[in-house]
Amino acid sequence: MKENIKKLVESKCTKDNYAKLAALDNPDILSFLGEYVKLCEPKSIFVRTDSSLDIDYIRRAAIKRKEERVLKERGHTVHFDGIYDQARDKKRTKYLVSRGSGLGKNINITEREEGLNEIRTILKGSMHDKEMIVCFFGLGPLYSEFFIPCIQITDSFYVAHSEGILYRSAYEAFCKLKPKSDSVFKFVHSTGELENGISKNVDKRRVYIDLEENTVFSANTQYAGNTVGLKKPALRLAINKASGEGWLSEHMFVMGVKSDKRTTYFCGAYPSGCGKTSTAMLRGETIVGDDIAYLRNINGVVRAVNVEHGVFGIIRDVNPDSDPIIWKALTTDGEVIFSNVLVSEDGVPFWIGDGRNTPPKGYNFSGKWYQGKIDDLGDEIPFAHKNARYTVGLGRLENCDSKLDDPGGVEIGAIVYGGRDSDTWPPVQQAFNWIHGVITMGASLESETTAATIGKEGVRTFNLMSNLDFLSIPIEKYIANYISFAKKLVKVPAVFSVNYFLRNDKGAYLSSIEDKRVWFKWMERRIHNEAGVLKTPIGLIPEYKDLRELFKNYLGKKYTKEEYEDEFTLRVPENISKIERIINIYKENVPKVPKILFDVLYEQKGRLESFMKTYGKYVNPFSLEEY
Repeated sequence: MKENIKKLVESKCTKDNYAKLAALDNPDILSFLGEYVKLCEPKSIFVRTDSSLDIDYIRRAAIKRKEERVLKERGHTVHFDGIYDQARDKKRTKYLVSRGSGLGKNINITEREEGLNEIRTILKGSMHDKEMIVCFFGLGPLYSEFFIPCIQITDSFYVAHSEGILYRSAYEAFCKLKPKSDSVFKFVHSTGELENGISKNVDKRRVYIDLEENTVFSANTQYAGNTVGLKKPALRLAINKASGEGWLSEHMFVMGVKSDKRTTYFCGAYPSGCGKTSTAMLRGETIVGDDIAYLRNINGVVRAVNVEHGVFGIIRDVNPDSDPIIWKALTTDGEVIFSNVLVSEDGVPFWIGDGRNTPPKGYNFSGKWYQGKIDDLGDEIPFAHKNARYTVGLGRLENCDSKLDDPGGVEIGAIVYGGRDSDTWPPVQQAFNWIHGVITMGASLESETTAATIGKEGVRTFNLMSNLDFLSIPIEKYIANYISFAKKLVKVPAVFSVNYFLRNDKGAYLSSIEDKRVWFKWMERRIHNEAGVLKTPIGLIPEYKDLRELFKNYLGKKYTKEEYEDEFTLRVPENISKIERIINIYKENVPKVPKILFDVLYEQKGRLESFMKTYGKYVNPFSLEEY
């Protein structure tokens, strides 16, 4: 590090904090830090190590600086984002790419030098009256094959506190490994100018991702999805890194499904609102992670880790009946950060769908709140935001899997794709093989919108592998990576799809909330060849006798032939329409898609058309034994 930069950094640190930096013995990291000390002009620097004293300092500072408020339960705090800063800003989240580089028209980009100049202008002097917090974390278990070292620079103690719950502390790992800058994911964040403790200039909110330097910049925002760098910003960096190194970085849960003699691990990709978290938290099973997974080929077997150590979850509809384990963690002593909920006058948080009587007044993201309060446009302000969240460590959950920190990860028996689909896919089905599943299930994943979110129900949204929003490589490359990934495997995971949202012609759901337990027990048996199947043109479905047994054993419920027929009748016209939609999406949006994708889709369409000529449009599953 240049002597003048060294002196600048040292001048901003106490003797103790500078000693922490010197102990890194890493000129690359110190040079990176010095660059942003010079740019952001902080009043002082605090360096977070793995020590309990440093961790406690951040917790106390978040409260002292009113980024968080203490609640009634010991260890509980609440944070409020601004009324216009409540979600990921997709429009202003952009990749910085050099001229001539192409990521595909679905990916939001800006010219690299232009973007760097803009974000540096925004960050210039942004911390002049604040303390810069420097944190060292890891994605994945420390010292493992999955581990990616990360450095976060921020002026928000809420962000630093959140990351301390969500990720593994890695200061000692940095000291031991001395990683080079090009192997480190780097994050620079400033809340910008504050007004009443809230980012004032949200119109200048930016989240810029520099793939060349593995660096993410965010400014003029506090919402964790934009500011907690190791969350979705890091997923984008990791997808790009994985593509070059032959592994997969995925928007997937990891969970263990138990039988009498074993635990089988699943990864699952579901778009928002399709039951991802409720599946990862299934009663009687274990959770490794609910959001992001790294998958690697280790000795011919797919092994996966949860890159995180906690949950940043949507709190809406969490209640004692639907989510008893999460509910317990959120209503008993222990470290939890709530965000954008209603807090009563006696310090108790309330949220939409919690099953309790809402207090008539309290405080929320709009300040003091009372029933009937309206905003500047005359619209009534809800007592809690629909995207209100909780941040809690996975260790607080009773069903946390014992292999959460296993450096070897867990062996994956299957990958599951799920979407919100009212009329096409059956509740559960197995692909014929990896390529068939990846293409007809993963790369064909759609989800229907709901009236509660955008005012119009049933609009199908394409979201391959539930990862479209986070792709940092062209779609065609992403699909090709999936196909090539399996070629070097000795043991290839099974691929399944699930659909919890199938309806009858009267609009009623055919499956209950608890039925997903049975679908996963059946999949677990299928992986070990302990359950039969019926072959259809779109995949393999369960036999009635197996489901009848599973419903009885796990739900204490009689599963009738009529229910089975309703749920597993093959809806041929709808399946053909789906394939035609997907083919058109790829033809119109992905110019260089691998030929095998169209081959597999057209083959399935051909099977369906031939099948319809023989069996008709809607085919009772009991007649499939002949197919």
